[in-house]
Amino acid sequence: MTKIKPTQDMLDLYDLYAHGLMGRRDFVRKLGGYAVAGLSVGTLMQALMPDYALANQVGEDDARFTATDIEYASPDGAGTMGGYFLRPTKATGKVPGVVVIHENRGLNPYIRDVARRVAIEGYMVLAPDALYPSGGYPGNDDDGRVLQRQRDRDEMTEDFAAAIRYLQGHEGSSGKVGCVGFCFGGSVSNKLAASMPDLAAAVPFYGSAPALEDVPNIHAPLLIHLAELDKRVNAGWPNYEAALKAAGKEYQMHMYAAANHGFHNDTTQRYDADAAELAWSRTLEFFRKNLH
Repeated sequence: MTKIKPTQDMLDLYDLYAHGLMGRRDFVRKLGGYAVAGLSVGTLMQALMPDYALANQVGEDDARFTATDIEYASPDGAGTMGGYFLRPTKATGKVPGVVVIHENRGLNPYIRDVARRVAIEGYMVLAPDALYPSGGYPGNDDDGRVLQRQRDRDEMTEDFAAAIRYLQGHEGSSGKVGCVGFCFGGSVSNKLAASMPDLAAAVPFYGSAPALEDVPNIHAPLLIHLAELDKRVNAGWPNYEAALKAAGKEYQMHMYAAANHGFHNDTTQRYDADAAELAWSRTLEFFRKNLH
C-alpha cells in the first residue's frame, strides 16, 4: 500500500463515496483540491482505495479449517445463494456457528479473511455473497457497490437470515449461531437480531440501527462497535440506545477513540490497528460467552 497518509478530510470524502452518498465525478473533483506538487489525484485515490493483497492474516490453506464455496437455499431472498463455508478440522462433536456479513460491495478478500479468522477459533463459518445472484463479487469494490445497490435490501437481509438457518441446521452444528457484520453488514446484524428470536449473538461493527419499533423483538445479546469519527452512523446511536434501554435489552457498546468508520478493515487507510485488535478480542470473548 502507498505510504501516503490521507488527511481526515480525504477519509471523510472517501466515506461518502464508498457509501454512495457522493458520485465518482464529485469525489475525484473534490479530492483534486488536496493534490499538491508531486501528488496527483490518481495517487491520492490509490492511497484511499483498499489494497486486498493485505487481506491475508490467515492463509487460505491454513490447516486449522477446511474451506469451500457453497450454494444454499434462500426461499425468501434470492432463491439460491452462495457463500464461503469453513469448518474447523480438529473439532470434536458439534460446534457453534458464525455468519460473517460483508460491507456494501460483496464478498471481497477482506471479508473472506475475516471468515478465516473466525474459523481458526473453532467455529463453523458461512460468509454469504449478496452478489451471488448477480454473478458474485466482481473483483473490485466500485463494480461491487453498483451491483449491490441493484439488489433489494429486504431480500438481501433474508439471504443472510437463510445463512443463519443453514448453519443452525447443519449436521455438524450445535445449533447456536451468531453473526458479525461490518458497515452494511453491521446494519444487517442489527436487523437480524430484531427479526430472528433464535439468533444467539450479534456483533455489529459501525452499522446503523434497526427500525426502533423492532427493538423490543431483539432477543440476542449485542456487542456494538462504533468509531468516534463516524458521525454518519453515530448520529443514530442515542435513539437506538434509548430504545434498547427502554426494552431492557442486553447490550454492550464500545466507542473507539479517534477511529474512523471501517477501522477494522486492515486493507484501507482507515484501519486502526489498536482499535481493530481490541474490538476483535472483545468479539471473540463475546462469542465464547454466548455461543458455547
